[in-house]
Parts: sequence; C-alpha cells; structure tokens
Amino acid sequence: MAMNRAQFKKQLQDGLNAVFGLEYKQLMDVWRQYMNVETENRKAYVEDVMMAGLGAAAVKGEGAGVSYDSTSETYVARYVFETIALAFAITEEAEEDGLYGSIGKKLSRALARSYKHTIATRVANVLNNGFTGGATQGGDGVALFSASHPLKSGGLGSNLLTNAADLSETSLEDISIQISNATDDRGLPVDMEMQSLVIPTALRFIAHRLLFSNLRVDTPNNDLNAAKDLNIVRKGIVMDKRLTDTDAWFVTTDCPDGLKFIERVAPKTKLEGDFETGNMRFKIRGRSAQGWSNYRGAYGTAGG
Repeated sequence: MAMNRAQFKKQLQDGLNAVFGLEYKQLMDVWRQYMNVETENRKAYVEDVMMAGLGAAAVKGEGAGVSYDSTSETYVARYVFETIALAFAITEEAEEDGLYGSIGKKLSRALARSYKHTIATRVANVLNNGFTGGATQGGDGVALFSASHPLKSGGLGSNLLTNAADLSETSLEDISIQISNATDDRGLPVDMEMQSLVIPTALRFIAHRLLFSNLRVDTPNNDLNAAKDLNIVRKGIVMDKRLTDTDAWFVTTDCPDGLKFIERVAPKTKLEGDFETGNMRFKIRGRSAQGWSNYRGAYGTAGG
C-alpha cells in the first residue's frame, strides 16, 4: 500500500527545520575485511570442490620401482544465490505537496541502508552460526568451527580452539600455535598466517590491549608483548557489531578459498510510476551468497 500525505503532515507545511532519522554515519562494510569477496555473472549457483593432495614422497631404493599415490575430490561447497530486496510506494500527491524536497528520495537513502544491514547480518551469521551442527554450508557435513572435519587421510581436522577460552594472551597464543601446526587432507603441514582478529563489540578494549601494548598485559613481569613484536595478526582487529556472542572470537588466515561472499547481482535501485494511480514505487534489489569452502580459512572459539 502506498504511503500518503497523512503520513507526512509536517513536510507539507511551512516552518519545518529538519527531517531526521533516515541518515547516519556510514562506515565501510567491516565484513569485507574478513571475507573473500568474489563476483559471478552468469550462474544460479556456484560450487567449490575440495581435492585432496598427495601424501609424502617415499624413499626409492636403487633399482626398485617408484611408489604411486592417488587422490580424489572429497566434498563440494555450493553457494546458492538468493535475492535480497525491499521496496516502498508513495502517492503522487505526497510527492507533489512536499515542501522540503522529494520524500521518496529521502526514503530511498533509508532503502539503501536497510539493504546494507541485511547483507552485513547475513555475512556475520556465517560466524554467529559457525558452532551450530545444522549450519553445514561448507560441504563437509560439519559446522564451520569443529574438531571433526573429515580428512582424506582418514583423520579429523580442527579449526576449533582446542580448549575453549575467552580472549586472552594465552588463548591467542594457543590458537596461533594451532594454526601453525595445521595440515592438509593428507597430513602434510600447511603454511598459514593469521590475518584478522574478528571480535564483537564487547571485546574491543581487550583485543586492543593484547595486540598493541608494548609490554605483556595483566602481569607484573616486564616482558615484551610477543603478539605485537611478532605481528602475529597481520591485518589487525576487525570489530563487527553484528556478532551476537559477546565472548566468541575468531581469527582468519590466508588459506585460499576460506570464508566467501559471492555477489551475483550488485544492488541496484529502481524507480517507476504507476500509470493509473500515479503512485511512485522505489525498490532496491541484489543477489548474493555467503559461506565457506576451506575450513582452514577461519579458526574460532565460543569463549570459556
């Protein structure tokens, strides 16, 4: 139903000083700092397939035959694009009688803000739901953060902090060591580095002290802050206010094909008028998908 003049009475009269509530400071999309952003121009969905590598090479005795190994694809991560859209309509009379500029144009800015909020929430939910057994969009049948990722070698991989803990110097060191000891699906060591420390708003000050203090925090010892000196979190802190667990925290790595946001259709706004009623209709629409392919792209814990 179209909004009419009765809903915008003050904007039809002289003496109004300001119309507020539609616009706020717009920061960059923080999720772009911890997601790999890709685009797709043709398909209804895309798939990433995990293919395990080969095992370690063996010593060949003189005159003996060479050892052979084999591998295969293991699982498929599918990204199905969904349409995100919102619209509103306003009567022709309301647009004509507004004394302080187009009401529709003012509301169209709120339309864009609503769209950005939905995308940011959906992306953050990749992490928010990362410990949930039913959230298995990665393709290997378990949650994103799990100690039970099946491996080609027959073992299990883990990107879950071994001992669940709140963010501290000790837990940050533990997850760093765990990442350094990561292996591929055949048990060969994987060289990965921590990229971003992704936190909710409640951990902002703790994280800053851990990464940027010159000396160790919460100790009388006059030791250097190893996390700062070693620059173990290369891209620093990413605070996402849409993370819902106040003590869960996450670390991204430089592993290829980890957390992903894939845009099928960039958000576009559209304006059209109805011939019979004269109502003006405003719409924003886009298509995208988000998830993860290689679990080694992110490590996390739900806290202590």
